[in-house]
Amino acid sequence: MVTTLGTATISVLVVEDNRDICENIAAYLAKHNYIVDFAYNGISALHMAQAGHFDVIVLDLKLPGVDGLRVCEQLRTEAKLSTPILMLTARETLDDKLRGFAAGADDYLVKPFALQELHVRLQALNKRSHGRTDNVITVADLTMDKATLQVHRAGKPIDLTPAGLILLQRLLEQSPSVVTRDTLETLLWADEPPDGDALRSHLYKLRQVIDRPFDKPLIHTVHRIGYRISEVD
Repeated sequence: MVTTLGTATISVLVVEDNRDICENIAAYLAKHNYIVDFAYNGISALHMAQAGHFDVIVLDLKLPGVDGLRVCEQLRTEAKLSTPILMLTARETLDDKLRGFAAGADDYLVKPFALQELHVRLQALNKRSHGRTDNVITVADLTMDKATLQVHRAGKPIDLTPAGLILLQRLLEQSPSVVTRDTLETLLWADEPPDGDALRSHLYKLRQVIDRPFDKPLIHTVHRIGYRISEVD
C-alpha cells in the first residue's frame, strides 16, 4: 500500500502487523507529504527494505515470523543497509532499548505514541542521514561503524557497553553541536531516568576509553547544557 499527497518529502517503510495502527500512520503522514509503504511481517520487511529506496524505516519489535530485532540485525550486518531505523514497540525497559540499539536501530518510540512525535522523529532521522553514503561516522581520529558497532580511535579498537554505544553514536551524529542532557537521558531511559546522576556516570566511563588513553580529548562538557564531540574545546 502506498499513500501520497502532493510532493513527497520522505519515503518511509512501516513494518507493523497491526493494520489499524498502519492505517492511522498512513492517514496522518499523508497529510505531511510522505510516501508510506507497509510490510506486515519480518520476511516482507527484509525483502522490501533491500529492494526499495526508503529514507527511513519504522520497525515494530514484535512481528510474526522474524521479529524486529532480527530484521534490524540482518539489515545492518548482512544487507549492509544504512537507512535510519526507528524501532517501534510496546516494551519500554532500558534493556529492551539497549538490545534495539545494539541491533542497529537509530531511535526508539514506545507505544502508545503521538503521531506528531512520530512525524518529528522521522524528520530528524531523515535530516541526520541526509548526504551520508555509508555507515561510518568520523570525528578527528575517532570512527564508529553503525552497521558493525565497531569503534576505533587512532586505529585502535575500543570496546564499549551498550549504553556507551548509544551515547557515542548520538554525540557523533550531532557533532560538533551540543546534545543536551535531557536528550541523552531520554535516549537511555525515556521519561523515567534513575535516581542520582546516572548520565554523568555513563559519560565518565565513555571518557575513560575514548579520551583518557589519548593526548587530545574529544568529549567536552557544556556546563549546565550537555555534551558534544569536537576537535575544538
